[in-house]
Amino acid sequence: MALILIVDDDTAFRMTLAETLDDLGYQVRQAGSCEAGLASLGDGGIDLALVDLRLPGDDGLAFLRAAATMAPGLPCIVLTAYASGSNTIDAMRLGAFDHLTKPVGRDELAQALARALRAHQPAVAEAVDDDTQAGEQMLSNSAPMRAIFKRIGLVADSDNSVLVLGETGTGKELVAQALHANSARAAGPFVAVNCAAIPAELLESELFGHVKGAFSGAASDRLGRFREADGGTLFLDEIGDMALPTQAKILRVLQEREVTPVGGRQAVAVDLRVVAATHRDLEAEVAAGRFRADLWYRLQVITIKLPPLRARDGDVALLATHFLRQHVHGRAKRLAPAALAALQGHPWPGNVRELRNTMLRAIALSEGDLIDIEHLGLDAAPLSRAAPAPATEAATAAAATAPVTVAATPAGTAEIDWDGPLDRAVELLESCMLRRALAAADGNRSEAARRLGLSRQQLYRKLAQYDIE
Repeated sequence: MALILIVDDDTAFRMTLAETLDDLGYQVRQAGSCEAGLASLGDGGIDLALVDLRLPGDDGLAFLRAAATMAPGLPCIVLTAYASGSNTIDAMRLGAFDHLTKPVGRDELAQALARALRAHQPAVAEAVDDDTQAGEQMLSNSAPMRAIFKRIGLVADSDNSVLVLGETGTGKELVAQALHANSARAAGPFVAVNCAAIPAELLESELFGHVKGAFSGAASDRLGRFREADGGTLFLDEIGDMALPTQAKILRVLQEREVTPVGGRQAVAVDLRVVAATHRDLEAEVAAGRFRADLWYRLQVITIKLPPLRARDGDVALLATHFLRQHVHGRAKRLAPAALAALQGHPWPGNVRELRNTMLRAIALSEGDLIDIEHLGLDAAPLSRAAPAPATEAATAAAATAPVTVAATPAGTAEIDWDGPLDRAVELLESCMLRRALAAADGNRSEAARRLGLSRQQLYRKLAQYDIE
């Protein structure tokens, strides 16, 4: 029977977690601080530690650092109610087996414990704590992005090439920045090159440099981006758009770790890590003869595939609020329920970049403190196939003050009187659906969240918003 150490300053949560572990068949030891947890670890016998990230005094990351020395190979699972890109990356770099967000479901916890105890992998060597801005910019509470953060933390210290895949606007450069900032090369330069934005005839000089007189206009020597990134990281964005002759030279640099400037004869050694990114399907490009297979194999030593925004449950509201706070100067602004519903219903083909631009437009167009649906500039989906008759000014004024009602039909669906403002209708419909889901799940919130397609955290926020017990 494995002995699990819980390190958490929330007594109620710690006791509940201990009861769950006991039901799952584990022995439990508890500690309310990092210091108490390390003292318990020193007593020996611990098979796994569950560690809260935020603790009074030294935090959970301090526990991970000390545990790597005191109990090498001890699997540690970090728990936090405030997951972010940077704290997930830091935890994984310091040897955490997993990073879970509170509240943790019983099944999720049981599976994580079983994996950790089965693998019993040795902890990663201690790394410098670096709360980077790049990590904070990758905001997410979604499971797909938490998996990305964990992968970044695991591979950041490697010097292997990384290929970042994803649709346009998903944040591929942020991943490259996070890999650099959390690596041993963090003190070195981070150099980014957009391969699609530079004409093919100039790209080689841009990347490899040139010597004076190499071509018309080469009035002096130029280092090139590879040599500028020496000691750090070179990010080659949109490498899928690169011409085949340049691809061949990139492959040689990756193999030989040396660069020959255009017009030069002397190769210069370089020490750097290459992170490449593309929105293209490189396997299909290889099959079509537009991308070198050997370069593809060389780049994809480690692959990170970013999910589109539409697959990141709950992140639209999180990011929209973040952009709102980040770019509003002076008077605070907030999203109307109808505007938030429109944002969440939009497919976001341009991903996070499109959402950011939408919020910037809405901030500029909204005169008051409320951002409504008309400020977003999104294409509204029709509510029905029949086009409504044009509304008169009198009808519009009446609709703005008319009550909106929601009634439950015998079939259990919601029937709404659409003679009121849209934001009020959305609120009433959400409230009705929340109550129906809870009733159908016999009050089980996890099951209700599953039925609604929400995370537990989202469900809790919605219940609090509508004052539903």
